[in-house]
Amino acid sequence: MSYVVKHLVLISFFFSVTAFAQQQSVVLISLDGFRWDYIEKHRAKGLANIAKQGVRVNKMWPVYPSKTFPNHISIITGLLPVNHGVIDNKFCDKKRDQCYKMGSGKDDSTWLNGIPLWNLAQMQGLKSAAYFWPESDARFNGMVPNYYYHYSQQSDYQARIDQIIQWLSLDETQRPHFVAGYFSLVDSLGHDFGPDSAEVYAGVQEIDMLITQLHKRLSKLPHPVNLIVVSDHGMSTVDSTQSIDIDALAIPAGWIVKNTGPRVLIYTKGANEADEMATIKKLNTQAKGRFVVMDEQTLVERNYFGSARIPDIILETYAPRVFSRGNQVAYQGTHGYPNTGDMAATFVAHGPAFKSGMKINEMKNLEIYPVISDVLGLKLLNKVDSDGEILRQALK
Repeated sequence: MSYVVKHLVLISFFFSVTAFAQQQSVVLISLDGFRWDYIEKHRAKGLANIAKQGVRVNKMWPVYPSKTFPNHISIITGLLPVNHGVIDNKFCDKKRDQCYKMGSGKDDSTWLNGIPLWNLAQMQGLKSAAYFWPESDARFNGMVPNYYYHYSQQSDYQARIDQIIQWLSLDETQRPHFVAGYFSLVDSLGHDFGPDSAEVYAGVQEIDMLITQLHKRLSKLPHPVNLIVVSDHGMSTVDSTQSIDIDALAIPAGWIVKNTGPRVLIYTKGANEADEMATIKKLNTQAKGRFVVMDEQTLVERNYFGSARIPDIILETYAPRVFSRGNQVAYQGTHGYPNTGDMAATFVAHGPAFKSGMKINEMKNLEIYPVISDVLGLKLLNKVDSDGEILRQALK
């Protein structure tokens, strides 16, 4: 072999090893309310193509309850709601004698437990960024992402894509290697018009175009980036004529009632056991097949126990019914139901860390945290609620 050829071989080997050893990045995008079957149902051709090139989970199951904040915090911390603390979009804490609503962590981060991926990255020398994600502006562990925005529903969607690319185009010393992003459009349209509507179809088309653009722009960057697209839950059609009036139920005055929709949380304000049992008996009589009063065994099976934030009584109904105030229902779709087919979420991933053309039938969203940690080369610093065994099969 000639001197020149030998050196060409060595140079080629050097660059291949360098590329292999280069730190990978992950962009995690959440499409709120993007039901598991919307790719086919609403013809999201771009997402279908990305899935074909990479990995798709047919049905990704949300944690219970199938609501926005519990699931986003579970995805980003790898913890069940009872462990990260956000057990619903709205709830109370009997020990604190306070109530939480979406985004309360921004002003009081003691509501939140766990180490979100953006902090896990920073703790081990990598920068992170978030263009919206529920509670991404809260100081988990006393920290926020290196780059982040406070939530605004008015934020332009194209601006979010452009900002992510700008972050990833920074110099290596400034560039984030974990980026989270969030889009609420499809969820909002699903609530307003229902999952089968022309409006949701149009929303899926808009989001699909944006994700396709993001994917193409990421592929042109000179360093390895993985794109993971997820949703938090699905969406079911609501029949307002079958709503259940909370005000007509036998709930004593003075007890705290949180939520309408599929589930009602009742805090009895320290009532004695006899009063609680008498109320439960009355509620069971009123149910008449329209709803159930949740029993302890079912809640244990759903890992929804053992916290001062779990209500004393939970009422649950099934689609297309919802609980309402005065039978006033101003929406045509919702989520928060038990994990039936409509509640399943979306998972699509493509990039240098993932196999090509792989399909997984189903998994829980808790699988995501340990696998992203693996891709980023991060060590888990606390016990999480999944070992990532199913999704890890999708890694090269």
